[in-house]
Amino acid sequence: MASASVTAVRVLPTWRRVVVMGSRSWGVGGVTLEAEVRQPGAVRQYAVWRTASRQAARPLDFAACPPRRCPAPDLPVPTHPLPARSLPAVRSALRLQRQRLGAAAGLALVLALLAAGGLAPARAQLPPPVLPTLDGLPRPNTPPPEKGPVVPARVERWRQEAKALEHGDGLPRDPVRAAELYCRAARHGDAEAQYSLAWMKTNSRGIERNEAEAAHLFAAAAEQGYTQAGNMLARLGQPLGPPPACLSPPEEDRAVAASIVPPPSRPAAPGAVPPRLAPPPPPRNAPEALVRFVQLVAPEYQLEPHLVLAFIAAESNFDAAALSPKNAQGLMQLIPDTAARFGVRNAMDPVQNVRGGMAYLRWLLAYFEGDVVLAAAAYNAGEGAVDRYRGVPPYAETRQYVWKIVQGAGGLMTHAFDAQVTRPSPRMPLMNRPWHIR
Repeated sequence: MASASVTAVRVLPTWRRVVVMGSRSWGVGGVTLEAEVRQPGAVRQYAVWRTASRQAARPLDFAACPPRRCPAPDLPVPTHPLPARSLPAVRSALRLQRQRLGAAAGLALVLALLAAGGLAPARAQLPPPVLPTLDGLPRPNTPPPEKGPVVPARVERWRQEAKALEHGDGLPRDPVRAAELYCRAARHGDAEAQYSLAWMKTNSRGIERNEAEAAHLFAAAAEQGYTQAGNMLARLGQPLGPPPACLSPPEEDRAVAASIVPPPSRPAAPGAVPPRLAPPPPPRNAPEALVRFVQLVAPEYQLEPHLVLAFIAAESNFDAAALSPKNAQGLMQLIPDTAARFGVRNAMDPVQNVRGGMAYLRWLLAYFEGDVVLAAAAYNAGEGAVDRYRGVPPYAETRQYVWKIVQGAGGLMTHAFDAQVTRPSPRMPLMNRPWHIR
């Protein structure tokens, strides 16, 4: 069978495998190899080998079929191709060494070239890790997370004082001061304050009439389930233009972030890369099998395992059978549209659910260029809402959610991301991020 030219070489360090796409593959040094071979006029075929020495290779897990004739196995999810500039060296090494030294030695040289290019193969003979089964995960004994938007007590006091000032109830009537307090509470996601301020702007109740800003405020309250706001929004129409300042994240978010992120042990030099935060221990109520699964699979998606566990804790409290009123399902609470978008056929299957949630989280981190706060806000409220409000949406639930994620991830505010997954949000230069460390 004629083999095509090498089109890509991929390394899976977590699984201790090397994947050669579009070419035959050979065993070397106890490394497990996987290859995709295209026969002229035929569909793609796969074969998997594990080698005990440099001289021999045998089929692995497909003993009933000969090499390069095995049925397609369930290959792992996305890997990273070798940079294109390295491919000529790979082709040359394969061609020369197959002629002179034989296939095994030829691959040894190719692996050496890959190591020189920054993609090092496995150093020791290690079998692929066995993923723990997630069947029959225990239901959590702890109560589920509190549902619905609950604003802090101080925000509720601002709204109550504003209402008294607006109507002159126990206080001298002062609509300007009332609007200021409503605005302050609205920035913290208080839906009733957003509605009340929009009503004042629509009806010129002691302040200047501004229906454009009122539409934004009605929309924010309606998106949190405030029925009267939805009715008013239907009369005014959908908001246009940038959101008003009363819906931007409050400056207090900088202090919130500083209280969550642990301070460095020593001051960093100007321009130096900040030290990597030590990952926190897994949550106490996280099932051991699930923790082990996330630790093994998260690197495939270029994710920190403790960040994934923080999302699972916030979304479902580790309940694999969790089902929300909005039909969000499973451990990572995937709604049907998101599940279909990332190839999840059964969102109540724990393995599919966690893989789908990690694929979505990886996409969000690429879309928001590694900003964990924006990615968490988008996971909760949708990336469209984050783009529309140019930051964390002014929803009480979402605001609480993002800081719960950051705290659960040990203060992780930024995360590595793969720019090849998707283009960044076109609104990134406009994002309002008071927590952002410049």
